[in-house]
Amino acid sequence: MSSTDSRYTIVGARPEQQAAIDVLASQFLLTDERLGAIIKEFRRRMEEGLAADGKVLKMIPSYVTRRPLGSEVGSYFAIDLGGTNLRVLKVTLDGRGGVTSEHQKFALTEEAKNRTLFDFVAQCVDTFLDERNLRPSGQQPPIPMGLTFSYPVQQTSINSGTLVQWTKGLNVPGCVGRDVVRLLQDALLRLGLRVKIVALVNDTVGTLLSAAYNDPAAQMGIIFGTGTNAAYYENVANLAKWKGPNPSSGEMVLNMEWGAFDSDDFAFLPFTPHDIKLDRKSINPRKQAYEKMISGMYLGEIARNIALWLADQRLLLDGRSSEILNAMWSVDTAYLSSGAVDTSPDLSEIQQVIEKTLNISNSTFVDRQIFKVIAILVGERAARLSAVGVVATLTKRADLLNKPVTVGIDGSMYEHYPYFHDILVETALHFIPQEQFKNIKFTLAKDGSGVGAAITAMLAATYDS
Repeated sequence: MSSTDSRYTIVGARPEQQAAIDVLASQFLLTDERLGAIIKEFRRRMEEGLAADGKVLKMIPSYVTRRPLGSEVGSYFAIDLGGTNLRVLKVTLDGRGGVTSEHQKFALTEEAKNRTLFDFVAQCVDTFLDERNLRPSGQQPPIPMGLTFSYPVQQTSINSGTLVQWTKGLNVPGCVGRDVVRLLQDALLRLGLRVKIVALVNDTVGTLLSAAYNDPAAQMGIIFGTGTNAAYYENVANLAKWKGPNPSSGEMVLNMEWGAFDSDDFAFLPFTPHDIKLDRKSINPRKQAYEKMISGMYLGEIARNIALWLADQRLLLDGRSSEILNAMWSVDTAYLSSGAVDTSPDLSEIQQVIEKTLNISNSTFVDRQIFKVIAILVGERAARLSAVGVVATLTKRADLLNKPVTVGIDGSMYEHYPYFHDILVETALHFIPQEQFKNIKFTLAKDGSGVGAAITAMLAATYDS
């Protein structure tokens, strides 16, 4: 793609405005050659992470060594702790690859995010069980639960793992380096709750297992949402750093922690001054570089940085801003979603965002066109870069691509961001031969992380590697 694309031509723009847009287009539009180089480096980093601990792509063993059959039945419980919400679920497996789930959602409070997280989670479990009269009495066995934990953890068994670092805006002190299951189990005990955490699952591992219960061909689970990560089945023979027993299945699900790609040297991803500014002011500078370019938590902030850069040169909104636009994280990625597909003659959706939400009056049609271009550029780059990890991971197990392979994907970016799926698939097709690509099915594994934790709890109940 090039900046001559008519979508990036601003009708009525001054020459210096169009010149600035052309600069942005040259920074954000990625050629296949550039993407190919990033894919090659991604694969190299995968191999590095398979060989040893402490690498940029952590390639963490999940201790999940089996695939669900789709014929299992029964009800299982799970806690799904994500970036902005917590859910407690009761999941019923029907034995035919189908599930029904009953869940309750709780928004993470600021206090939970910064201080009392595990006590908050325990309180939510208490509420869920109490309201449904499911709380076990002293005579009954504890309820086994799976825990989906969407943060980097060095897993040490199927139900234990130490926190590597906080991401996605959480920063609870005293937790890094400690076993998150023990921290939660202690909080549950403080409430007198007879609940035992039997499985610790990363959200992408959960998404993969949820897809696998429905479709045995599932090979990869991905989250494209507030943050991003992926998990896939790898041959244990390729996992040189694995020191445990070889599972009878010969394979294990790996939690890639791919959001950290290129965080050590910033050498391969297409960093712009707007990305660098976001990273510098984030709570985790020089970490999660890939995640910051493709995830819902960050795209609005990249767009805000671009808007201010243009406004500072009097190329947007006649140099005006507002208290809201000046505040970090004030531009929600949802504004970009609606702006990128605003086809009204006067771009009235975008006008609403600028004048009502951001509180900047009297926007011109040129201003609104510029906002739309920003939304398109930031979103398309995210979708094309998302294909990098997908291609690198699927071609790592190229032997599997000669038969049907399913990729389960969850998350708001994949589900709701305009054309995200289409751009992702179209980009991946450039790097995987058509003969193999026709075997790949991308499917929405909606709410897969929570259902997957319940499925892992089911597997853990009968575990023997």
